[in-house]
Amino acid sequence: MPDHTLHRLWWAACLPLVLTACATQAPPPQVDAPTPTAWQAPLPHQGSVQVLGDWWAQWGDPLLVELVQDAQALSPDLAQAQSRIVQARAALTGSRAALTPSVDAQASASRGFNESVRAVASTAQAGLQAQWEIDLWGGNAAAERAASERLQGAQAQWHAARVSVAAEVALQYSSLRTCLQQQAIAEDDERSRAQTARLSQQSERAGFTAPATHALAQASAAEAVVRSAQQRMQCALELKALVALTGRDEATLRTRLAPTPLQPPTDALLRIATLPAQVIAQRPDVYAAEREVAAASADVGQAQAQRYPRLALSGTIGAAQVRTQGLQTDLNTWSLGPLALSLPLLDGGRRAAQEDAARARYDETVALYRARVRLAVSEVEQALVRLDASVGRTASAQAAAEGYRTAFRATEARWRAGLASQLELEDARRTALAADQSLALLAHERAGAWVALYRAAGGGWQAPVAITTAQH
Repeated sequence: MPDHTLHRLWWAACLPLVLTACATQAPPPQVDAPTPTAWQAPLPHQGSVQVLGDWWAQWGDPLLVELVQDAQALSPDLAQAQSRIVQARAALTGSRAALTPSVDAQASASRGFNESVRAVASTAQAGLQAQWEIDLWGGNAAAERAASERLQGAQAQWHAARVSVAAEVALQYSSLRTCLQQQAIAEDDERSRAQTARLSQQSERAGFTAPATHALAQASAAEAVVRSAQQRMQCALELKALVALTGRDEATLRTRLAPTPLQPPTDALLRIATLPAQVIAQRPDVYAAEREVAAASADVGQAQAQRYPRLALSGTIGAAQVRTQGLQTDLNTWSLGPLALSLPLLDGGRRAAQEDAARARYDETVALYRARVRLAVSEVEQALVRLDASVGRTASAQAAAEGYRTAFRATEARWRAGLASQLELEDARRTALAADQSLALLAHERAGAWVALYRAAGGGWQAPVAITTAQH
């Protein structure tokens, strides 16, 4: 190879290094998101730390674990998130390919008059053609970074969908179990009122009870029948909603349910420290939003690179064979080049507009990221408030329910002895029933508060690297 050719090739190879100092300047890929220095709401268990992965398994209910697994397998949101991961991975592969040379193979065969041999000949050709766009301004590298960031964001969103499905199933399961408990309470009340009505009828026939008093007892029994029927209808609706979420057979699921409330573990611990940033770092949606900021920053760099000259190097290697009149001629060729430089001159402002659009999208992603952080802090704070309120009311609600049940039993005994009126009995019964139902609803509220806190804390997901927010 001549010396002047080697000299040109050397300069072509060194040109990208010479122009590195002129690389594009994209906006920062990491931004601050203001967070408070401490939680304003009280922390459960003094903020003790425990792994949150598969938190629904900590509730001690095997059926709940199975239902969550079934729902996650059927969830269209999870399927969509998985599809986006595949798409993002494909986009990353394509962007990485732009950083390396491309090689194409070509082959052809023909028969006809060949001018070089002045005769009819069979010609066969094969060759390789390579092309490489030298990334002078880092545009292709910026595209690769953007695709990589979006792949990480898509993976985090899959975990966010997984946590969301688990929370939805847990809430629906808790609602159904609470409904079944209330149904059991309503059925017990129905039997109690029916017994009271029978005793009142016997007393009325014996002449010890006025007809109006007996009518009140009958009305109370009828009211209990209506309430019990309404409760059974509500439980049937709750069951069908759970079946729709999980795809379970309704009859099979019904047989595995028990009319007992879903109780969170008393010793449940959360991965919550004193700083909100540490909890925010566990939220996959916040992590995905941060990755989108970094990707948008890379998009700006890529748009900037399109406004500058582009340099491409190509080369070919080929072989040809010509046959005519029993003679065969082999022709082998190769070439390196051309080294092509394209200079954007007039485009009507298209490239400048693309850069402006990329910067606008970057500003949008920054605003969305900061809004996501604020929302995360708010959700954790609200969940902590609801949990603290439900836990604080539990002891009082239990004491109230037990007291009203005791009062009802005493009133019922006095009524049987003729020392209390039917009105007193029914009033005590309604009070005790309301207290029992309120206690069941409070247990559901507490379970919902735990679920909300698990979800707000990211459900045990851990970012692959410490996100920016956790560092501020």
